[in-house]
Amino acid sequence: MFDTPEDPSEVEESEREHAVRGDLAASTRLLVDAVIRSTVAEAELVAVRAEIDQLVARLQASQMDGSYGVNRSGSGTVRAQGNAVIGLRNAVAPPLVITQEPEGRAWAEFHLGAAYEGPPGLVHGGVSALILDQLAGEAAAAGGSPGMTGTLTVRYRRGTPLGDLRGECWIEKVDGVKTTVKGHLQDAEGVTVEAEGIFILPRWARVDGERPERFE
Repeated sequence: MFDTPEDPSEVEESEREHAVRGDLAASTRLLVDAVIRSTVAEAELVAVRAEIDQLVARLQASQMDGSYGVNRSGSGTVRAQGNAVIGLRNAVAPPLVITQEPEGRAWAEFHLGAAYEGPPGLVHGGVSALILDQLAGEAAAAGGSPGMTGTLTVRYRRGTPLGDLRGECWIEKVDGVKTTVKGHLQDAEGVTVEAEGIFILPRWARVDGERPERFE
């Protein structure tokens, strides 16, 4: 269920991925924020766009078909680098660095800036749901009861301000192939959004229609 220790060559590869692809995504996030908040003259915006188009063409010179998907290292470590919440390569992702705990809990502390705004100064409600969905799924997996999102009910108690936030989810109960997970987002003043999700183990992962005793 949890990732096995990587060998030195995989550690080196991971460090290189973070230094090259992770840093590229981080710079792209800064670009997105700058595009939103820039007040430079229109002529400068036109010039910057021309430079960006050239950079895009360089990256498109060699690229994979379709989405990134998920791959694994030799030791079994899952790499979901295109994921919209945790993806190393994905400039859309905040990204979250999620801590999993074996009792079925997952949490992360993160910062959401201008790119995630809905109402003025507040996080878009869909972004809150996106993050809670990811955290809930990670909590289910951490507790040995992984599944795909069946339902996600979100209650917005108050606006979630842009800035430093914390999200946490935990397993509430397991009933066969269904796992109920609860969680919330909070700022320095307390909880802003609550969620409850039901995660269902897909049919292809079941044994005789039931949840296996353990997952590797």
